[in-house]
Formats: sequence, C-alpha cells, structure tokens
Amino acid sequence: MIIEGTVLRGREFDPIQGRVVVEDGKIAAIEEADVRGDSIILPAFVNAHTHLGDSIAKEAGGDLSLEELVAPPDGLKHRLLDAASRDELVDGMARSLQFMRNTGTGACIEFREGGVDGLEMFEAAIEGVDIEPVVLGRESVDAMERSDGFGASGAKDGDFSMERNATARADKLFGIHAGEVDSGDINPAMDLDPDFLVHMVHAEKLHLQRLADNETPVVVCPRSNIVTDVGHPPIRDLLNRTTVALGTDNVMTNSPSMFREMEFTAKLFDVSALEVLQMATVNGAEIVGLNCGLISEGRDARLLVLDGDSDNLSGAEDIVRAVVRRAGVSDVTDVVSPGN
Repeated sequence: MIIEGTVLRGREFDPIQGRVVVEDGKIAAIEEADVRGDSIILPAFVNAHTHLGDSIAKEAGGDLSLEELVAPPDGLKHRLLDAASRDELVDGMARSLQFMRNTGTGACIEFREGGVDGLEMFEAAIEGVDIEPVVLGRESVDAMERSDGFGASGAKDGDFSMERNATARADKLFGIHAGEVDSGDINPAMDLDPDFLVHMVHAEKLHLQRLADNETPVVVCPRSNIVTDVGHPPIRDLLNRTTVALGTDNVMTNSPSMFREMEFTAKLFDVSALEVLQMATVNGAEIVGLNCGLISEGRDARLLVLDGDSDNLSGAEDIVRAVVRRAGVSDVTDVVSPGN
C-alpha cells in the first residue's frame, strides 16, 4: 500500500510532501517526493482513557457531582449498568467503538468494569471493529489475568496493593485514577508505583516532583474534568515533568472523539498544537507499549488520512495546528490499519 500527500512524519510531525509505503502491516518507508493530492497523513489517534460501558447512558445525570455520577458501587453509572441487559451493554460499546474508529482512533486504553464478565462483553463489542485495545480489568485479580492489566478506580476506594503485586508478577499494566476530586489520594496512588496515573487535576508541587523523579506518565481528560466540575488539570506543569497522554473518559459525559478532545485542550490550556498531537498519538501508545502512534519506519501502519482540500481544511497555513484545532470527522477519508 502506498499513501501519498502531506505526511506528518516522526515525533515532531514534520509536514513533508511524499508518500508512506506500507508492507505487511508496517511502515516500510517514508519518501519525500513531489506528489499530487491533498491528503494529510498522520498517525491514528490513541485514546488513552476510556470507560465505554456507560455508552447506554449518554448525557445521563445532568448536574450530578462526580461521586453521584460514577463513584462505585452506587453511583448513577453503576446503577444504570446493573439495570441494563447484556445485549444493550454490548451494543452500546460496539457503537461507541465504531464511532471512535470512524473519527480516527486506532487504539484505546479501556478501564473495563464488570470483572471477567465485563471483559467478555467488551470482547463481543469490539469484534469486527478494527481498533487495537489495551484492556485493563477491574474488580478482581481474575479480571487482571484475563486482560492486559488492572485499572484501579482510586486509592480512596480501597487498598489495591494485592492487585498491584499481581500485575507486577504477571508483568502487566497497572493504572489508577488519582487527584481527580482532590489531592488526598495522589500519594497513596503513587506509592503503588503505577505504570501511569489518570487525571491528576489536583497535583501539587510535591506530586509533580514525584512524577518527575519516578518518570510516571499521566493521562489527562480535560473535557471530562470540566463536565464533572472538578477543575482543570495542570497540563503545562505535567508536560514539563513527564509524559502526558490524552483520553476522553466516560462516554456518558463525553463523546469519545479525539478531535474534540484535542481542540478543547489546545484552546483552553498553555500547550502547543504539536504537544497536543503528541498527547493524542505517540504518548498514549508508548505509555502502554503499543507500536503505533507515529509515522516512522517499523511502526504499525495505523494511520489517519484527512482531506486537506475539504471546505474545513482548505487554505490551512499550519497543518499541525489545523489538524489539532479544527479538523473533524467530516475531514476523514480513510483510517488505515495493519490488516487493511
């Protein structure tokens, strides 16, 4: 397969005219050339934090607090999940996954509720949808053993040292929510030596230093934090100290569109378009060891192709800035994967 146009090459997303050559599902070459065509070729997005189970309850809860919405075991989300049938849950997740695929997401990191049964529902939902999932089970060590690791709700919800030790023995991932409502659970979460933290809205100077010292990555979900009224994550401070990736969080509160997440982040926070695109692609991939997220030789060919001559993108002077701040689903012409 050969894809021609403006290629956003490498970690700096340098725009070059040329082609991407794909062989056996890998990027075999990036060639500069005087080519025709208006396509913009970039890595497919990595949505670094999703909760897809509540796809059956979009915009439920109105102005409820974060605890009232999603705190286990009695938050609105959990009550709605308990009341829904298995078929409803699988169909809701499948539709969200297909939407993610259509909007340029090539991989996602899913915190999967429901133990082993929840994992089986996710497996049914993603069948036939060409997204590479990293699935972190919850609620039991059995779920961790069946999945890619364990995704903990937060240190305030319990002692996760047993699950952390089990993931370490199994050489699997351990992620945990921290600092979403306040700073009280950040140190206990970091004491578990997680592979990454999620949210860190209320990270303070001591926590930022610990992140730098331990090189602990962070996934931020700024639209979610605004909806639940917990505050703004200190993205600039986090980027100055560690790897930061971008996620969309619960489907019940936010569309799982990385286009929307990027635009929101770029316009609200002190970050460059380049940094936001890195957060939406290569950073999330490398946090969990995926081989996508970058147009570089040897990387998996998970690519997003946009129409650079669309009514929306035509005339763009800064391609990276245009992709981050204004591109959307109507600009997508193809989502390439290793199986294509």
